[in-house]
Amino acid sequence: MKRISILILTIAAGYFSYAQSKQENNLGFLHTSGQDIVNASGKKIYLKGVGLGNWLLPEGYMWKFGGLGDRPRKIEKLVSDLLGEVKSAQFWKSFRQNYITEADIKRIAELGFNSVRPALNSRLFLTEGDNPVYVEEGFDLIDSLVSWCKKHRLYVIIDMHGAPGGQTGANIDDSPNDIPELFINPKYQDQLVNLWMKIVRRYKDESTVAAYDLLNEPLPKNTGSAEKYKHLLVPLYQRITAEIRKVDQKHMITLEGFDWSNDWSLFDKPFDKNVFYQFHYYCWGRPDNLNNIDEYLKKRKELNTPVWVGETGEKGNAIYWATSQLFAANNIGYSFWPWKKMDTKNTPYSIKKPNQWDLISEYTKGGLRPDSLVAEKALNELLENIKIANCDYFEDVCNAILTRVPAKIEAENYGHDGFKRSYFVLDTLNKSTYYRKKEPVKIDLDSKDKNQLWSEQSIELKQSEWVVYNFESLESRKYQLTIRCSATVVPAQLIILINTKKVNFNISNKDLSELTVGNFYLKKGENKIKILVKSNLLRMDWIKFN
Repeated sequence: MKRISILILTIAAGYFSYAQSKQENNLGFLHTSGQDIVNASGKKIYLKGVGLGNWLLPEGYMWKFGGLGDRPRKIEKLVSDLLGEVKSAQFWKSFRQNYITEADIKRIAELGFNSVRPALNSRLFLTEGDNPVYVEEGFDLIDSLVSWCKKHRLYVIIDMHGAPGGQTGANIDDSPNDIPELFINPKYQDQLVNLWMKIVRRYKDESTVAAYDLLNEPLPKNTGSAEKYKHLLVPLYQRITAEIRKVDQKHMITLEGFDWSNDWSLFDKPFDKNVFYQFHYYCWGRPDNLNNIDEYLKKRKELNTPVWVGETGEKGNAIYWATSQLFAANNIGYSFWPWKKMDTKNTPYSIKKPNQWDLISEYTKGGLRPDSLVAEKALNELLENIKIANCDYFEDVCNAILTRVPAKIEAENYGHDGFKRSYFVLDTLNKSTYYRKKEPVKIDLDSKDKNQLWSEQSIELKQSEWVVYNFESLESRKYQLTIRCSATVVPAQLIILINTKKVNFNISNKDLSELTVGNFYLKKGENKIKILVKSNLLRMDWIKFN
């Protein structure tokens, strides 16, 4: 009897351990709570992820293509013309199987992101024509993605990037006729509702899916589409949401404004209790400039819902660092766009450009048609190059996005916690002419070339003025601190505080130079450095922890 009791207890303990392990591995449903996104326990979850662009909706600019290959349907036609229908079908099946795999998802999680936003093209899930039918391949791909994300503890935000008929009338949604037919022909709205319901029924009980992103970047202003059709946007959102809630009350829904997601003037009050709003944040100005987000913060207060940035990126490390800190300081999660693309240095991963690829690229810009064998070889090479094991990783980009060292921290990227917390200057009335135009720290423009992908800035600090930089270290260890700076009158005396370590440092050069301050111990997790000018005037370009 005693042995039986022990056996029962052992089995029960084992089952409890298994159940507990299974529960711990389950991320759990997220929901909105005021201006926060929280889990079932009420713990705030800060979504920081990457967008899986170019996988299920290929974008021409990521292929280095011109007008004849600027959207999925044109890229597909190009590949079919070069390879023939049979080989073209094989190419696309391999492309979608190789572009995003479990290895990508595992790596995304290892790097410290906690979510992904796959961009869906409706044509991969629903055929076009008078009698559309569902395509199982698209759903199978999302099934695989969700299973990988569940295993590696990443949330999924499903993004309807290309709706039936097209919601923008531009290349980014695979628009067939360069008009937003989703808002012109009611049949496309019916198809969109039905497609969302097909997705929702499939994932209504899957907590790894964090939210449904109903429509990406609808109705731009510059084409006239917004003025014509914006009155139809919120009713469409309401219709889709009402249908979703008939079968799924658990998942969050995220809504984008019109004009590339960023005009929220149609949003007056939430029509659902589990909704959050989304804008996209690209700092494409020349020279570099941080865009103002005050309108979204004001709207968040009015709506009392979370705010999220569904896309940000496509620039350089200075902007990435500043952007991530700006969002974190204002409780705004984000998804970096994109995870990888071809022949670049400003994404976490870069796909190597195949040999002879420029011949195909020129063909899409009106050049000569490449030889079929050459084209086939290049396209087959692409299928190997897109695998993450064959891509180039840029640690500096990833560390800038995640604000951690080793990194070069641009001087203009002091913290975003405001006066007497992230900076102190004597004159608070005059604002900077460049970069952070709402704040009084003097920022100088050092590069004048407007064609540069990003500009170079430096800051000036007078006696008694200071700035603070916050960053993370993944481990406890020593780093070498270097500073690129100069003094107008030499020597300029600095007090540098690395966490609690105080260092006196003199600047004896009148030209910008790289100076080694020393080796300093940084703790695992959050760290900060404060640079205070004790005498004279400091010009600082960047600091670097290596």
